[in-house]
Amino acid sequence: MADMANLAKVERSRRELSKVLDFDEKITPVTYINSAADLKAFCGEHGGIVCTSTNAPKILEWAFQQKEKVLFFPDQNLGRWSGYKMGIPLEQMPVWDPDQPMGGLTEEQIKNAKILLWKGHCAVHQMFREQNITKFRAEHPEGLVISHPESPFEVCLNSDYVGSTEYILKTVADAPAGTHWLVGTELNLVNRLAEQMKPKGKTVQFMSHVVCECSTMARIDPQHLAWTLENLVEGNVVNQIKVPAKEAALAKLTLDRMLAVS
Repeated sequence: MADMANLAKVERSRRELSKVLDFDEKITPVTYINSAADLKAFCGEHGGIVCTSTNAPKILEWAFQQKEKVLFFPDQNLGRWSGYKMGIPLEQMPVWDPDQPMGGLTEEQIKNAKILLWKGHCAVHQMFREQNITKFRAEHPEGLVISHPESPFEVCLNSDYVGSTEYILKTVADAPAGTHWLVGTELNLVNRLAEQMKPKGKTVQFMSHVVCECSTMARIDPQHLAWTLENLVEGNVVNQIKVPAKEAALAKLTLDRMLAVS
Protein backbone atom coordinates (compact mmCIF):
# COMPACT_ATOMS: atom_id res chain seq x y z
CA MET A 1 0.00 0.00 0.00
CA ALA A 2 2.83 2.40 0.80
CA ASP A 3 3.80 2.33 -2.88
CA MET A 4 0.41 3.78 -3.83
CA ALA A 5 1.67 7.26 -2.92
CA ASN A 6 5.11 8.79 -3.29
CA LEU A 7 6.50 12.19 -2.39
CA ALA A 8 6.77 13.44 -5.97
CA LYS A 9 3.08 12.82 -6.63
CA VAL A 10 2.01 14.24 -3.28
CA GLU A 11 4.06 17.39 -3.84
CA ARG A 12 2.61 17.77 -7.34
CA SER A 13 -0.88 17.34 -5.92
CA ARG A 14 -0.17 20.07 -3.37
CA ARG A 15 0.88 22.44 -6.15
CA GLU A 16 -2.25 21.65 -8.18
CA LEU A 17 -4.57 22.06 -5.21
CA SER A 18 -2.88 25.37 -4.45
CA LYS A 19 -4.19 26.69 -7.76
CA VAL A 20 -7.73 26.37 -6.35
CA LEU A 21 -7.16 27.16 -2.66
CA ASP A 22 -4.38 27.84 -0.19
CA PHE A 23 -3.17 24.31 0.68
CA ASP A 24 -1.47 25.18 3.96
CA GLU A 25 -4.39 27.31 5.07
CA LYS A 26 -7.23 25.00 4.02
CA ILE A 27 -5.98 21.40 4.00
CA THR A 28 -4.61 19.08 6.70
CA PRO A 29 -2.64 16.21 5.13
CA VAL A 30 -3.23 12.88 6.88
CA THR A 31 -1.19 9.81 6.01
CA TYR A 32 -1.92 6.26 7.08
CA ILE A 33 0.92 4.80 9.12
CA ASN A 34 1.60 2.31 6.31
CA SER A 35 3.43 4.97 4.30
CA ALA A 36 7.00 6.05 3.63
CA ALA A 37 8.96 8.26 6.02
CA ASP A 38 9.12 11.09 3.49
CA LEU A 39 5.32 11.22 3.33
CA LYS A 40 5.15 11.43 7.11
CA ALA A 41 7.71 14.22 6.86
CA PHE A 42 5.52 15.98 4.26
CA CYS A 43 2.66 15.90 6.75
CA GLY A 44 4.95 17.22 9.46
CA GLU A 45 6.03 20.12 7.29
CA HIS A 46 2.47 21.05 6.32
CA GLY A 47 0.71 20.79 9.67
CA GLY A 48 -0.46 17.23 9.13
CA ILE A 49 -0.53 14.00 11.08
CA VAL A 50 -0.34 10.19 10.91
CA CYS A 51 -3.20 7.78 11.66
CA THR A 52 -3.74 4.06 12.18
CA SER A 53 -6.82 2.01 11.38
CA THR A 54 -7.74 2.20 15.07
CA ASN A 55 -7.47 5.94 15.64
CA ALA A 56 -8.39 7.28 12.17
CA PRO A 57 -11.75 8.79 13.26
CA LYS A 58 -10.16 10.59 16.22
CA ILE A 59 -7.30 11.81 14.01
CA LEU A 60 -9.78 13.15 11.46
CA GLU A 61 -11.60 15.04 14.21
CA TRP A 62 -8.29 16.66 15.14
CA ALA A 63 -7.52 17.41 11.49
CA PHE A 64 -10.82 19.24 11.01
CA GLN A 65 -10.14 21.28 14.11
CA GLN A 66 -7.00 22.55 12.38
CA LYS A 67 -8.37 23.23 8.88
CA GLU A 68 -11.57 22.76 6.92
CA LYS A 69 -10.39 19.97 4.57
CA VAL A 70 -8.28 16.82 4.65
CA LEU A 71 -6.07 15.17 2.05
CA PHE A 72 -6.06 11.50 3.10
CA PHE A 73 -3.50 9.08 1.66
CA PRO A 74 -2.51 6.49 0.58
CA ASP A 75 -5.61 4.33 1.32
CA GLN A 76 -8.93 5.69 0.13
CA ASN A 77 -11.02 2.97 1.78
CA LEU A 78 -9.93 3.75 5.33
CA GLY A 79 -10.46 7.46 4.72
CA ARG A 80 -13.90 6.97 3.20
CA TRP A 81 -15.16 4.67 5.97
CA SER A 82 -13.80 6.90 8.72
CA GLY A 83 -15.37 9.97 7.11
CA TYR A 84 -18.67 8.17 6.62
CA LYS A 85 -18.77 7.22 10.30
CA MET A 86 -18.31 10.91 11.08
CA GLY A 87 -21.39 11.74 8.98
CA ILE A 88 -19.60 13.18 5.97
CA PRO A 89 -21.61 12.59 2.74
CA LEU A 90 -19.91 10.48 0.07
CA GLU A 91 -20.16 13.32 -2.44
CA GLN A 92 -17.95 15.39 -0.13
CA MET A 93 -15.27 12.69 -0.23
CA PRO A 94 -14.21 12.58 -3.90
CA VAL A 95 -11.27 10.48 -5.05
CA TRP A 96 -8.14 12.44 -5.96
CA ASP A 97 -6.33 10.66 -8.80
CA PRO A 98 -2.71 11.89 -8.75
CA ASP A 99 -2.19 10.67 -12.31
CA GLN A 100 -4.90 12.97 -13.68
CA PRO A 101 -4.69 16.77 -14.08
CA MET A 102 -6.18 18.36 -10.94
CA GLY A 103 -6.77 14.87 -9.59
CA GLY A 104 -9.53 14.34 -12.15
CA LEU A 105 -11.74 16.78 -10.23
CA THR A 106 -13.36 20.10 -11.06
CA GLU A 107 -12.66 23.25 -9.05
CA GLU A 108 -16.19 23.00 -7.65
CA GLN A 109 -15.62 19.43 -6.45
CA ILE A 110 -12.38 20.47 -4.76
CA LYS A 111 -14.00 23.46 -3.06
CA ASN A 112 -16.98 21.37 -1.89
CA ALA A 113 -14.86 18.45 -0.64
CA LYS A 114 -14.33 17.73 3.04
CA ILE A 115 -11.95 14.82 2.47
CA LEU A 116 -9.91 14.34 -0.71
CA LEU A 117 -9.31 10.59 -0.90
CA TRP A 118 -6.05 9.58 -2.56
CA LYS A 119 -6.59 6.94 -5.24
CA GLY A 120 -4.82 4.13 -3.40
CA HIS A 121 -5.75 0.89 -1.67
CA CYS A 122 -4.48 -2.29 -0.05
CA ALA A 123 -4.38 -5.04 -2.69
CA VAL A 124 -5.42 -7.72 -0.19
CA HIS A 125 -8.45 -5.91 1.22
CA GLN A 126 -9.49 -4.59 -2.19
CA MET A 127 -10.38 -8.09 -3.39
CA PHE A 128 -13.20 -8.50 -0.87
CA ARG A 129 -16.64 -8.04 -2.41
CA GLU A 130 -20.21 -7.52 -1.26
CA GLN A 131 -21.21 -10.78 -3.00
CA ASN A 132 -18.84 -12.65 -0.66
CA ILE A 133 -20.99 -11.45 2.24
CA THR A 134 -24.27 -12.16 0.42
CA LYS A 135 -23.19 -15.76 -0.25
CA PHE A 136 -22.04 -16.25 3.35
CA ARG A 137 -25.32 -14.95 4.79
CA ALA A 138 -27.32 -17.25 2.51
CA GLU A 139 -25.31 -20.26 3.69
CA HIS A 140 -25.04 -19.17 7.34
CA PRO A 141 -28.04 -16.99 8.31
CA GLU A 142 -26.81 -16.76 11.91
CA GLY A 143 -23.24 -16.01 10.88
CA LEU A 144 -21.41 -12.78 11.64
CA VAL A 145 -19.27 -10.65 9.34
CA ILE A 146 -16.31 -8.58 10.50
CA SER A 147 -14.08 -6.50 8.21
CA HIS A 148 -11.04 -4.29 8.31
CA PRO A 149 -11.75 -0.65 7.32
CA GLU A 150 -9.25 -0.95 4.47
CA SER A 151 -11.93 -3.04 2.74
CA PRO A 152 -14.15 -1.45 0.05
CA PHE A 153 -16.99 0.73 1.28
CA GLU A 154 -19.75 -1.73 0.29
CA VAL A 155 -18.04 -4.48 2.28
CA CYS A 156 -17.78 -2.34 5.40
CA LEU A 157 -21.37 -1.16 4.98
CA ASN A 158 -22.67 -4.74 4.88
CA SER A 159 -20.52 -6.05 7.73
CA ASP A 160 -21.76 -6.53 11.29
CA TYR A 161 -18.49 -5.18 12.68
CA VAL A 162 -15.71 -3.05 11.20
CA GLY A 163 -12.41 -2.38 12.90
CA SER A 164 -8.65 -2.73 13.09
CA THR A 165 -6.73 -5.98 13.31
CA GLU A 166 -6.68 -5.74 17.10
CA TYR A 167 -10.43 -5.07 17.11
CA ILE A 168 -11.09 -8.09 14.89
CA LEU A 169 -9.03 -10.40 17.09
CA LYS A 170 -10.69 -9.19 20.29
CA THR A 171 -14.23 -9.25 18.91
CA VAL A 172 -13.98 -12.82 17.64
CA ALA A 173 -12.15 -13.98 20.80
CA ASP A 174 -14.87 -12.48 23.02
CA ALA A 175 -17.74 -13.96 20.98
CA PRO A 176 -19.80 -16.88 22.31
CA ALA A 177 -18.94 -20.45 21.42
CA GLY A 178 -20.75 -21.78 18.37
CA THR A 179 -20.54 -18.54 16.39
CA HIS A 180 -19.52 -18.59 12.73
CA TRP A 181 -17.44 -15.70 11.39
CA LEU A 182 -16.61 -14.36 7.96
CA VAL A 183 -13.47 -12.23 8.29
CA GLY A 184 -12.29 -9.64 5.80
CA THR A 185 -8.59 -9.12 6.41
CA GLU A 186 -5.18 -10.63 5.62
CA LEU A 187 -5.23 -14.39 4.97
CA ASN A 188 -2.50 -15.53 7.37
CA LEU A 189 -4.10 -13.65 10.24
CA VAL A 190 -7.48 -15.23 9.45
CA ASN A 191 -5.92 -18.70 9.30
CA ARG A 192 -4.19 -18.21 12.66
CA LEU A 193 -7.40 -16.90 14.19
CA ALA A 194 -9.33 -19.89 12.81
CA GLU A 195 -6.90 -22.32 14.46
CA GLN A 196 -7.07 -20.44 17.78
CA MET A 197 -10.88 -20.47 17.78
CA LYS A 198 -11.38 -24.14 16.90
CA PRO A 199 -10.91 -25.41 20.49
CA LYS A 200 -13.39 -22.74 21.62
CA GLY A 201 -16.09 -23.98 19.25
CA LYS A 202 -15.99 -21.00 16.91
CA THR A 203 -15.65 -21.17 13.12
CA VAL A 204 -13.66 -18.54 11.26
CA GLN A 205 -13.40 -18.32 7.49
CA PHE A 206 -11.64 -16.02 5.04
CA MET A 207 -13.92 -13.63 3.17
CA SER A 208 -12.69 -14.19 -0.37
CA HIS A 209 -12.68 -17.37 -2.43
CA VAL A 210 -9.50 -16.06 -4.04
CA VAL A 211 -6.36 -16.82 -2.05
CA CYS A 212 -4.20 -13.70 -2.08
CA GLU A 213 -1.46 -13.29 0.48
CA CYS A 214 0.12 -9.94 1.23
CA SER A 215 3.39 -10.04 -0.72
CA THR A 216 4.82 -7.19 1.34
CA MET A 217 4.19 -8.89 4.67
CA ALA A 218 5.52 -12.15 3.23
CA ARG A 219 8.93 -10.54 2.79
CA ILE A 220 9.40 -10.94 6.54
CA ASP A 221 9.89 -14.59 7.44
CA PRO A 222 11.45 -16.55 10.35
CA GLN A 223 14.56 -17.43 8.35
CA HIS A 224 15.50 -13.84 7.55
CA LEU A 225 14.61 -12.68 11.06
CA ALA A 226 16.92 -15.35 12.50
CA TRP A 227 19.68 -14.37 10.04
CA THR A 228 19.35 -10.71 11.05
CA LEU A 229 19.43 -11.51 14.78
CA GLU A 230 22.43 -13.81 14.38
CA ASN A 231 24.30 -11.04 12.58
CA LEU A 232 23.43 -8.54 15.30
CA VAL A 233 24.75 -10.94 17.95
CA GLU A 234 28.02 -11.07 16.00
CA GLY A 235 28.13 -7.28 15.81
CA ASN A 236 27.12 -7.00 12.15
CA VAL A 237 24.34 -4.60 11.14
CA VAL A 238 22.64 -5.89 7.99
CA ASN A 239 20.09 -4.17 5.76
CA GLN A 240 20.35 -0.96 7.75
CA ILE A 241 17.78 1.70 6.90
CA LYS A 242 18.84 5.33 7.22
CA VAL A 243 16.50 8.31 7.09
CA PRO A 244 17.89 11.84 6.53
CA ALA A 245 17.92 13.80 9.79
CA LYS A 246 15.50 16.53 8.66
CA GLU A 247 13.08 13.97 7.23
CA ALA A 248 13.27 11.89 10.40
CA ALA A 249 12.58 14.92 12.60
CA LEU A 250 9.51 15.94 10.58
CA ALA A 251 8.23 12.35 10.44
CA LYS A 252 8.64 12.04 14.21
CA LEU A 253 6.69 15.27 14.62
CA THR A 254 3.67 13.72 12.92
CA LEU A 255 3.94 10.58 15.04
CA ASP A 256 4.20 12.65 18.22
CA ARG A 257 1.10 14.56 17.15
CA MET A 258 -0.75 11.30 16.63
CA LEU A 259 0.26 9.94 20.02
CA ALA A 260 -0.76 13.17 21.72
CA VAL A 261 -4.17 13.15 20.01
CA SER A 262 -4.92 9.46 20.50
